[in-house]
Amino acid sequence: MVGITNKILLAEIRRQQKLSQDIVDGQTAISTGVTLNKPSDNALAWVQVSDIGRQQAQQAAWQSNISTGTARANTAEANLGEMNSLLTRAQELMTRARNGSLNATDKTAIVQEMTTIRSTIDSLLNQKDYSGVPAFDDGQSVLVPVSRGLNLAVVGTRQEVSEGIDVNGTPMTLDAILDQSITALQSGTDSDVAAGLDAIKAAQNHVVLEQTKQGVRSDRLDVIGTRLTNVDLDLKERRSGLESTDLQDVISSVSAKLLQLEAAQSAFARINQQNLFDLLK
Repeated sequence: MVGITNKILLAEIRRQQKLSQDIVDGQTAISTGVTLNKPSDNALAWVQVSDIGRQQAQQAAWQSNISTGTARANTAEANLGEMNSLLTRAQELMTRARNGSLNATDKTAIVQEMTTIRSTIDSLLNQKDYSGVPAFDDGQSVLVPVSRGLNLAVVGTRQEVSEGIDVNGTPMTLDAILDQSITALQSGTDSDVAAGLDAIKAAQNHVVLEQTKQGVRSDRLDVIGTRLTNVDLDLKERRSGLESTDLQDVISSVSAKLLQLEAAQSAFARINQQNLFDLLK
């Protein structure tokens, strides 16, 4: 009889410990707003949250790539815009140089400015950021994973921007065009200056085309970035629905268990006040 009574007491102690732990878990859920902390809380929901967590990790990696790609795309677009402006200025200088009233000093100043334009464009083509990442890729555009099965080229290459410019049927580089124009200005031959002006116009048309291509790349990054953001919001909402605390339900449960625990502790205290003979009756 005593053995049976001891087993009952031990079972009651364990039950009260379980109630106490449930109350602590409920209070934690109320304070943190999260009710799903371990698989035993809800096995099915735990599996779903784990799967969502993996998706969120992949989403975060893609969004990081989008962010980095957008920064590079913006730099490339800005550099191409600056090149376009510099080539516009080069056309103005070449047109001005054909004015027969310019003196030697004026022509020297034009040559110096054209030389600066050439140097600046070269710097824009070969620019790198603080971490050594170039504004334009070399040889082949780097493909960046931005979604499942989708890799994008976020910038063009230096070769695409500066080479293969059609000047009256002859492919030329941007640097060669500017070098030819400077040489024409130094020689002073009007026909050479006119040819140099035509070459610069061709170079500008080429750069404008590359600007357009870069704009398309930037737009694709924006579209995919927006889509990733929408997916991320959906995942967060689904995860919140699975693991967030239903305050009304949890508060009601905690209150009920507190009452149960208080009643159990009160009864347990009365039982422990009895002696062995009382328990054997």
